Amino acid sequence: MRAVLLRGHGDFDQLEYREDVDVPTPGAAEVLIEVGACGMNNTDINTRIGWYSKSVAGATGDGGITGDVDGSWGGGMAFPRIQGADPAGRIVAVGSNVDPGRIGERVICDAWLRDPDGDIEKAGYLGSERDGGFAAYVTVPAINAHAVATDLTDVELASFPCSYATAEHMLERPGVREGQWVVATGASGGVGGAIVQLARRRGAHTIAIASESKLETTAAATGADHTLARQDPALVDKIRDITGGGTDVLADVVAGEQFPELFEVIRRGGHYTTAGAIAGPIVQLDVRTLYLHDLTMHGCTVLAPAVFASLVGYIEAGEIQPIVAGTFALPDLVDAQRAFMAKTAVGAYVIDLGA
Repeated sequence: MRAVLLRGHGDFDQLEYREDVDVPTPGAAEVLIEVGACGMNNTDINTRIGWYSKSVAGATGDGGITGDVDGSWGGGMAFPRIQGADPAGRIVAVGSNVDPGRIGERVICDAWLRDPDGDIEKAGYLGSERDGGFAAYVTVPAINAHAVATDLTDVELASFPCSYATAEHMLERPGVREGQWVVATGASGGVGGAIVQLARRRGAHTIAIASESKLETTAAATGADHTLARQDPALVDKIRDITGGGTDVLADVVAGEQFPELFEVIRRGGHYTTAGAIAGPIVQLDVRTLYLHDLTMHGCTVLAPAVFASLVGYIEAGEIQPIVAGTFALPDLVDAQRAFMAKTAVGAYVIDLGA
C-alpha cells in the first residue's frame, strides 16, 4: 500500500513516501480502515523533530533532536513509524472478536490508545506508539473507531479528531459553562479555533488571539465574539476591558514569552488550561499569582473516551464546523508539513488519500 514512513527524528528527509508497504492485518479486537483522508497536527511535527524530548526548550519551529534518542511524548516510539492521528474512512475488515456488521461503517478515530485498567502511564497515541493514518490503510482498536453519520466529506471529517477532542478536553477539565469568558491563544490553528467553537457551543463568551494578519479570517471561521492580535502592545488591557476585569479561563496552546502577561489576566478563582506550547515550553511563572488568586492549572493530554463520543455527537448534530485550510496528496506530505509550519493559514491541513 501507499504510506509515508518516518525513519527517525530529524528534518523532512526523515519522511519517506513508499508504495510497497504491507497492508496491516487487524488483530482480534481491531478493525481495518481504508483511509479517505487524514488530518495533520502539531503532534506530527513535534514527534518528527523530537520536540517532546526534555533536551528541547525552544518553539516547535526552532528544531529538535536527531538520531535514536526518543523524543516522542510517551517515551515508547519505534521506527520506522507511519504518523497521522486523524484518519477518516471506512471499515473494510474486522478482527475475529469484532461484529462483521461493522464492515462498511464510515468512521473517525479516537487516537488515544488507553490501558484497559485506566493507567495513563501506559497510554499511547495513534501515529506515535502505533502506526497511523498517513497510509492507504490503518488498523485501530475497534473501540477507537467511531461510526459517524454525516454528509461531510472525509477531508472535512479528518480535520476534527485530534484538534477538537483536545479542545473539548481543555474545556471539560475546567468545566466551562454558559456566561463565562474564555480566552483562546493560537486561535487560527486547529486546536485554538476548535476551542472557540466549542466554548461558544457551551454558551461561553470568547476572545480569540491570533496574529494580526489572520484576525479577520479567524473571526469568520470560528465565530469568536472578539478577536485580538497577539502582537498588540495593549493586548492585556483590552482583554481586561472586554471581560470586565479578567477571563474565567485562559485556554493556551502557545505559551512562550507571552505566557506571564496572559497568565495575569485570569480572574480570581479562574483556570489555566493547556495542551501545547508552540511558542516554547519553558515559561516564567509567578507562583504568587497562582496561589494568591486561587487559580487552577490543567494539563490536558489523555482524554476520557466520553470526550470523543461527545465530539462525534456534536459533528452529527451540526453544532461545530470543519475549518480546512488546504489539502495535499499523500506523496506531498513534506510540502504539507512545510505549509503547516509556516503558520500563514487559518484551520487544518488535511492529507487527501483520494487525491
